[in-house]
Amino acid sequence: MNYFGISTTSAMAPRNSIAEFQELVRSSNRMMALCGAGLSAASGLPTFRGAGGLWRNHEPTDLATPEAFAADPSLVWLFYAWRRHMALKAKPNRGHFALAELAKRKENFICLTQNVDGLSPRAGHPESKLYLLHGSILDNKCFNQCGYIDRNNLSDPICPALAPAAEDYPPDQTLPLLDPNIPAPQIQVEDLPHCPRCKTGLLRPGVVWFNEPLDENMIMQVENWIWQGPVDLMIVVGTAAAVYPAAAYTRKAQRRGAIVAVINPDPDSASGLGPKDFFFQGDAAEILPLLFEPVIGKMDESGKICVEP
Repeated sequence: MNYFGISTTSAMAPRNSIAEFQELVRSSNRMMALCGAGLSAASGLPTFRGAGGLWRNHEPTDLATPEAFAADPSLVWLFYAWRRHMALKAKPNRGHFALAELAKRKENFICLTQNVDGLSPRAGHPESKLYLLHGSILDNKCFNQCGYIDRNNLSDPICPALAPAAEDYPPDQTLPLLDPNIPAPQIQVEDLPHCPRCKTGLLRPGVVWFNEPLDENMIMQVENWIWQGPVDLMIVVGTAAAVYPAAAYTRKAQRRGAIVAVINPDPDSASGLGPKDFFFQGDAAEILPLLFEPVIGKMDESGKICVEP
């Protein structure tokens, strides 16, 4: 068994025909995609759980909790200010643009992303068809939960005290902030971003941390869409879909009749796919524009459509 809940045998190998998949995309009505960190890999952003190792001798996952922020907001903000800087330096790749174009041309297509980097919105993905499951690192909200949200803040750094996280150094030099042998900048809590509404709470990154629920309204919208009718195609891009509730969406789509297509450089990601499904091994930035070409047209290297379908 595997995370799809399906028995695996060699006789159950998925399809890899580009022509067959292109025809499926062209003829499908209701489609959904689930995207993970692998989608942004070609933009130069490391995966959150990847081989990046420690951050200043801290496990990154240990800094992604409300408890960590309450204990040391300056350290957590330094970590997220650095991640913000990396996200703002990065540019959407052709995979982001291909998904955005598909959303514009297919009325009944929705995209769920676990990424917080803001690259899908910057690629022009229609907001009404994009669900940011884990929030956005470009949003800020009140830690005291007064309801204040500052959306799509592109300031870098987010405040003067966090400037050390927004510095750039030559490729052969290590950013001092990332060197655990160099003392971390001492930042006073009063110099961190504060909530302008309640005046008492700190602002925090607008991402979903461990031990926090996803947005209930967003989840309800996705559930309602799934149960409105049959699902023709479920596209899983750059993720093993192993974290709940994202892991459940593939199974829910299958129960609504969906053919599953996985795009991932890891061959193990094909585990659990059946003979009606598809698996394309490789970089989503290269594969998605080709797979969607009959619907979105031919895309140039910059992500622009140069030949209409």
